[in-house]
Amino acid sequence: MKMIKNTLFTEKPVEIGPESGYDNYIMAIESSCDETACAIVKNGREVISNVVASQIKTHEKYGGVIPEIAAREHLESINVVIEEAFKQANMKPEEITAFAGTVGPGLVGCLLVGLNAAKTLALVYDKPFIGVNHLNAHLCGNYIDTDLKPPYIALLISGGHTQIIDVKSYSEQTIIGETIDDAVGEAYDKVARLIGLPYPGGPVLDKLAKEGNPHAYKLPEAKVDGYNFSFSGLKTAVLRLVKSFDGQELPVNDICASFQECVSSTLYKKVKKALEESGYKQVVIAGGVAANSEIRKKIFSLENEGYRVNAPLMKYCTDNAAMVASCAYFNTNTFDDIDVEVFSRA
Repeated sequence: MKMIKNTLFTEKPVEIGPESGYDNYIMAIESSCDETACAIVKNGREVISNVVASQIKTHEKYGGVIPEIAAREHLESINVVIEEAFKQANMKPEEITAFAGTVGPGLVGCLLVGLNAAKTLALVYDKPFIGVNHLNAHLCGNYIDTDLKPPYIALLISGGHTQIIDVKSYSEQTIIGETIDDAVGEAYDKVARLIGLPYPGGPVLDKLAKEGNPHAYKLPEAKVDGYNFSFSGLKTAVLRLVKSFDGQELPVNDICASFQECVSSTLYKKVKKALEESGYKQVVIAGGVAANSEIRKKIFSLENEGYRVNAPLMKYCTDNAAMVASCAYFNTNTFDDIDVEVFSRA
């Protein structure tokens, strides 16, 4: 539980968290990249409303997210998603316990739109404001519609991050391993471009891999100490493989399947090692790449060895505001200073 002051007129602190003794309704806004999202979540686990305006179609023609365009689209969408979130929940701003917004990491121009909207709502309605770290929010997507509690080992995999995290409690987390170069999602996107797949490449690659032979090509698995990862060498190996066909038709499905087998096996081995050495019996996966079918399959196979495995529903894997609201409720490394500034990198 955390005592958080109201922002303007009322100095009396508000108790927020599992031990507050009353129902907490937190409205959160997420705008770190190319989704404008707003959600209202009760007690960190029950989603009352969840609205997401995606920009994928806008950025498809550029082969990636253009920050300036993304920020403008957030400005156009922000009021609409906030109004829709209140409408879906059949609630008024006065009924909200606290307002939350993503502080970072992310695209600065995009973050400013959502964070300033959350701060404004907190000021106007004299409610507590809670700033949320986007990466911690992804982990908290696992609390939605579940009874999951720490401790556990977490695998956070996204376009910009690959981390193994020792989660001892809601507020105590230690990164015990991470990528030393490309993140998993970044490697997927780069390989997808190498073989001519459209943006966003990760989901397309995953789909094609199901039709290929995962053992068609032996790709290198980087030997990195401890729980750290390296995927740049794997990306280079795929580039060499593609060039070896010298203009001939590429066996795209087999390349996708072989690449995905290498990545998923690497993640599985590191996570299993972390579980064995920590003594924990729970593991979670989180982040946009947690939606990948083969990675989910391998991590969930740990259930056969007596571990409890949890992953968010698909709609809570990619960027959304429900996970931000959950993070604010559980006070997972959050900020309660309304003057907090956005940051681009973790």
